[in-house]
Amino acid sequence: MSGTDIEADPGTVYLVGSGPGDPDLLTVKAKRLLEESDVVLHDKLPGPEIIDTLPEDRREDVGKRAGGERTPQSEINERLVELAREGKSVVRLKGGDSFVFGRGGEEAEYLAAHEE
Repeated sequence: MSGTDIEADPGTVYLVGSGPGDPDLLTVKAKRLLEESDVVLHDKLPGPEIIDTLPEDRREDVGKRAGGERTPQSEINERLVELAREGKSVVRLKGGDSFVFGRGGEEAEYLAAHEE
């Protein structure tokens, strides 16, 4: 059987809020997901205190900055789906509470609509 005959297991996307930006205040689950994930998509809002603890080869800056340049939300959504379809464990790290201050709900809806 060739490699093309085997479908890869789909990956998982976790929407994780960074809370107030102090690494010591991350939840136990958030810390575990950040340590174990294959890739972390983040913007600047979680802060360097958290972002800089992640290995550079596992993080992707999606460029959303408060009041500044930004990666279009549609591109972020597509990237999350792409990585999950590659079988990766993905964390979408957002500042604060991802469903109150971010677009976590929109991202969750997009992911659910593109689930295979």
